[in-house]
Amino acid sequence: MPHIPSSRATRSAAVGAVVATALAAGLVVATSPAASADVVRIHDIQGTTRVSPLAGQQVTDVAGIVTGVRGYGSKGFWIQSAKGTADDDPATSEAVFVFTGSAAPTVAPGDAVRVSGTVGEYVPGGAGSGNQSLTQITKPTVTVVSSGNALPAPVTLDAKSVPAAYAPRGDAAQGGSINALPLRPRSYALDRYESLEGMNVRVGSSRVVGATDAYNELWVTVKPHENADRRGGTVYGSYRAQNGGRLQIQQLAPVSQQPFPTANVGDVLRGGAEGPLDYNQFGGYTLVARELGDVVDKGLEREKTRRQGKGELAVATYNVENLDPTDPQTQFDALAGAVVSNLSSPDIVALEEIQDDNGAKNDGTVSAEATLKKFTDAVVAAGGPRYAWRSVDPQNNKDGGEPGGNIRQVFLYNPERVSFTERAPGDATTPTEVVRAGKRAALSHSPGRVDPLNDAWADSRKPLAGEFVFRGRTVFVIANHFGSKGGDEGLTSHHQPPVRSSEAKRLRQAQAVNGFVKDLRTVQRNADVVVLGDINDHEFSAATKALEDGGALRSAVRSLPRSERYSYVYQGNSQVLDQILTSPGVGDDFHYDSVHINAEFARQNSDHDPQVLRFKP
Repeated sequence: MPHIPSSRATRSAAVGAVVATALAAGLVVATSPAASADVVRIHDIQGTTRVSPLAGQQVTDVAGIVTGVRGYGSKGFWIQSAKGTADDDPATSEAVFVFTGSAAPTVAPGDAVRVSGTVGEYVPGGAGSGNQSLTQITKPTVTVVSSGNALPAPVTLDAKSVPAAYAPRGDAAQGGSINALPLRPRSYALDRYESLEGMNVRVGSSRVVGATDAYNELWVTVKPHENADRRGGTVYGSYRAQNGGRLQIQQLAPVSQQPFPTANVGDVLRGGAEGPLDYNQFGGYTLVARELGDVVDKGLEREKTRRQGKGELAVATYNVENLDPTDPQTQFDALAGAVVSNLSSPDIVALEEIQDDNGAKNDGTVSAEATLKKFTDAVVAAGGPRYAWRSVDPQNNKDGGEPGGNIRQVFLYNPERVSFTERAPGDATTPTEVVRAGKRAALSHSPGRVDPLNDAWADSRKPLAGEFVFRGRTVFVIANHFGSKGGDEGLTSHHQPPVRSSEAKRLRQAQAVNGFVKDLRTVQRNADVVVLGDINDHEFSAATKALEDGGALRSAVRSLPRSERYSYVYQGNSQVLDQILTSPGVGDDFHYDSVHINAEFARQNSDHDPQVLRFKP
């Protein structure tokens, strides 16, 4: 998912330059204390729903104390009602963002100001994103009344003050929107945050549940016992439990002035953070820290799975995130080293996101031979086996992903332990079919693609199927990379529940794979079938249920305790995207491991954790 860095605060020190900049932008900055007799209060602007009752109207001399200044990106500043001027309604926020357009703000925290302008509702990401809107004052005229005032005391967000329920159900008459519903901050987490929009808030020392990312953001939880996993994260276990204690943390000070802390999941943000509560496109409610604590390293280590026994077949899946020969050798070395050291050199590895031999260069190249040679050489250099590989090259720019990259799934296998049954290798558009070989099932093309002309796979990776033999037993492996979640609304959407439009495609993809597995089992009831890869969906999703339909498969991740079911961390939610599913022929005597080596860490070699299944065919 594309990500745009959030804006950070800046302040000009030269008064003359400040005034000149403001005048050039059409803003008026004065030091006169004059005010209108009829002043609209901030809580009048915010109202008791998500949309201001004064949207589109002019307001005059709105009084407040500046609590934070953002000097680039979405430039502006936050003001909050001074002590003694707030109302007694917990649903109305006492702060609002003042948007200064292209001009850097000319105020500082602690300034008492009066602001005149137009009340507006800004939707980060645009109306089609489903995001909630941010109430703001635009085209402002700003009068500085005094400076150096104490900031309004922060509202503390903690386990007691944030409700357990996440959001009200959207109003059916409003298309599922919660915008017009009265805020109930004592009942729902999203309503609690909305009732504090723009206000000065704080969190105390908090556990990190989303590692520091490339945009200098991290996620903490203010509800430390909410669906905690065993390594310090917060497990996303159902669509009804969205984990309202999660909160994104940014900072107002530029990183050049105050380096942003590097944190892994399970670390502690000691001293917490204090600043305005913003709402942005990438994460929703965000504490933009004016004051930020430091990180206590809790020593999170990258996991290592055990080596398979002599009679066990080890099958793994690993999304290597757009790997191609233009990536540095260190990237190949790190990924290959993980296969050897952390995954203990599985017998079969299904790789997702292997790009063609020149990566994103869009010149018609589709072969990935150079990519795979570089990767398998790195495995050998790390002390692993000399893997052989099998794949089917895609048609140029037909499988989605980065334009020109031509990502695909690939089988690596250790010929010292397992053999590959080659049967008239297929091409990008020819489907492999289930055929009968004596009393057993076989594939017409191995390797081959499953149902590649089905519209479900338009602009998406087609499943790769292959026959393997381990200790005389045939195992069918189907490697997948289902359609992404791009286009889905975020958990903080004004639609509740959020619209998950991408699910329809994955549902059809899952149905196609399920049908293929059923064909295998029709010919050979006890066939050993392993379906694996980046499913891009949860173990409780409609796509997973469709894969499992009719008892054809079951998701092996459910064999793990709930606290260990995740392969990816997104916005502070530890969740399942990568899966391995098995047919009844595999039986119940298997060992499944989600090997946590990337998703919880600030420094990653991929954004996914690999999965390993060990069983005796």
